[in-house]
Amino acid sequence: MLADRQTLSAAQLAPWWRGAAIYQIYPRSFADSNGDGIGDLPGVTARLEHVASLGVDAIWLSPFFRSPMRDFGYDVSDYCAVDPVFGTLADFDALVERVHSLGLRLMIDQVYSHSSDQHPWFLESRSSRDGPRSDWYVWADPKPDGTPPNNWQSVFGGAAWTWDARRGQYYLHNFLREQPDLNLHNLAVQDALLDVARFWLDRGVDGFRIDAINFAMHDPQLRDNPPAPPGGKRTRPFDFQQHLHNQSHPDIVLFLERLRRAIDGYGGRFTLAEVGGDGSLGEMHVFTQGNSRLHSAYGFDFLYAERLTPELVARVAQDWPARPGVGWPTWAFENHDAPRALSRWAPIEQADRFARTKMLLLSAMRGSIILFQGEELGLPQVDVPFDQLQDPEAIANWPQTLSRDGVRTPMPWRSEAPNLGFSTGEPWLPAGDEHRPLSVDRQVGDPDSMLAFTRRCLKFRSDCAVLRLGSMDIIEAGEQLLRFERSHDGRRLLCSFNLSERPAAFRASGPSLISSGEASSGALGAFSAAIEDIS
Repeated sequence: MLADRQTLSAAQLAPWWRGAAIYQIYPRSFADSNGDGIGDLPGVTARLEHVASLGVDAIWLSPFFRSPMRDFGYDVSDYCAVDPVFGTLADFDALVERVHSLGLRLMIDQVYSHSSDQHPWFLESRSSRDGPRSDWYVWADPKPDGTPPNNWQSVFGGAAWTWDARRGQYYLHNFLREQPDLNLHNLAVQDALLDVARFWLDRGVDGFRIDAINFAMHDPQLRDNPPAPPGGKRTRPFDFQQHLHNQSHPDIVLFLERLRRAIDGYGGRFTLAEVGGDGSLGEMHVFTQGNSRLHSAYGFDFLYAERLTPELVARVAQDWPARPGVGWPTWAFENHDAPRALSRWAPIEQADRFARTKMLLLSAMRGSIILFQGEELGLPQVDVPFDQLQDPEAIANWPQTLSRDGVRTPMPWRSEAPNLGFSTGEPWLPAGDEHRPLSVDRQVGDPDSMLAFTRRCLKFRSDCAVLRLGSMDIIEAGEQLLRFERSHDGRRLLCSFNLSERPAAFRASGPSLISSGEASSGALGAFSAAIEDIS
């Protein structure tokens, strides 16, 4: 293993999040402590040693706030309360304490673009056009013929406007109708959200992953969106438009600067934006520009990609050059909103080999990295039958939209236990039988397992300042081979990845530090990789 103590000191001086490995926990599916079939905070706390053993730096905990669960926590009805299905604030405090005792950091979601329609703010807003919170959400009169104010479409299907008889107006919802959009043009709304951030910072969280932040402000003129150019995959009305006016307003950065000032008052905290859509790269750069906005951002370049190709990796890496003023990238191959990468990218017969090369590639990328729960085990997507689907988007667009439920199935802890050790009760989603041979207990004692390889990759990255902090220069991005150089403080690594199903010609350039698959002096096997020291 590489451990350059001189350059490691540079890593120790850098902010903790720079180059960090972050483990995403979807609490509903991680571990159930009380047998009701739904994962909870005590369940997470009980399983934290597994997470710490991976060698990650931080945990990102998906929503656990009070919610009607129409979108499983991303419809928040109380930003400062734990939903009873997940536990209590005391359970959260115990979780924070345990995370920190294990030497980890804790990030949580913040959902600022919308709330639940059951939130007291919305209930008050819809009750009157003249009340104190009447303009905390986006309201508009109908057209003369009674139709919605414009042509904006919801991500989840249908118009982005719902009629409310109490106010005699439409309200905007870029997602479900039960998720009305907050009006962040209103400074009082911004103040309330900053108070929410301070509430959780005061309880010890180390950072925020900010959900759908480019949806946080709309065009006040309510102009129609133009049609999208011909071509491309279209499974929803949302896909037929260019989203110029329902999202991505330039004033979003002013709110982000206010948020950053509030967070900086706590010291050592991290802000990470989720940004999707056709213009996401430009928005990510704007949201992370300089030192007064967010620290980092990630998009969906890999999450929705049908194939992992050298060209894709090279292109997205080059989109984040190491230049002054350009933000710091974060990468994810899997998360709770996208099908498992192995099921998108690898033939079944090559899944194990591909999983290792994919993990090594993620560990070698310049930026911070996110692993989704179970990725360390090499889990494939579970095919959840239609009658067991829970995801509102999948139900509405079935069978055209790949279900998010297939990546949200219970974490497999014990192969022979009921529900793979996730719960003693009936799980909210079925445990995947294909996950049985990949369970934690099957892999934990096997030095040749995917779990063991993940630990080696993450330790290699953690010990190596070149990978955490260094530059990344693409050497080759052909049909089969991806090769790039990572360098920092006089140390150089050559990273070679064969992302194809057949061997590729390969000549070693230096001592091999870590590899996956078959790497010899003459060839790099199918879905194989090697990282060499060429200093």
